[in-house]
Amino acid sequence: MPFSTLNTTILAPPAVCFDLSRSVDLHQVSTAQTEEKAIKGVVAGLMELGDSVTWEAKHLSFRQRLSSHITAFERPYSFADEMLTGAFKSFRHVHRFEVLAGGATRMTDVFHYTSPLGVLGKLADYLFLKQYMTYLLLERNRVIKEVAESGKWQEVPFSLTVVQHFML
Repeated sequence: MPFSTLNTTILAPPAVCFDLSRSVDLHQVSTAQTEEKAIKGVVAGLMELGDSVTWEAKHLSFRQRLSSHITAFERPYSFADEMLTGAFKSFRHVHRFEVLAGGATRMTDVFHYTSPLGVLGKLADYLFLKQYMTYLLLERNRVIKEVAESGKWQEVPFSLTVVQHFML
């Protein structure tokens, strides 16, 4: 079962990073290169515990659909999403947010997946799939970091949720 662990330091509070990471809208921005669109379930706004979404995207020249749901949720420290249906045999993506000195956040992604097709899937993992999946996560994190650090998160539709959190 291949996995990737990525750490990204973001100069923003964990609550901002947490909300940006569970935003369907921002996910679609960060996956523009794969034309990813939410087509069923939660198709805009913030995902919550138990929510599901179906994505349609073009990966490796093939149009695909993948459904996942939020299986763990502890705002603003962590959440997890797991595949319901899709091209993988399984996947689980754990998102963690840790406060660092100076108000920064360490965002950690732990992504575990199992490829289909047995030995052929393992060969694909080795040849290109793990690198491809890591690239997608790095691009997603780059967009989250940019939006969080620039203050652009205050302009997106879910900014009221984040603002209310800081006012409490």
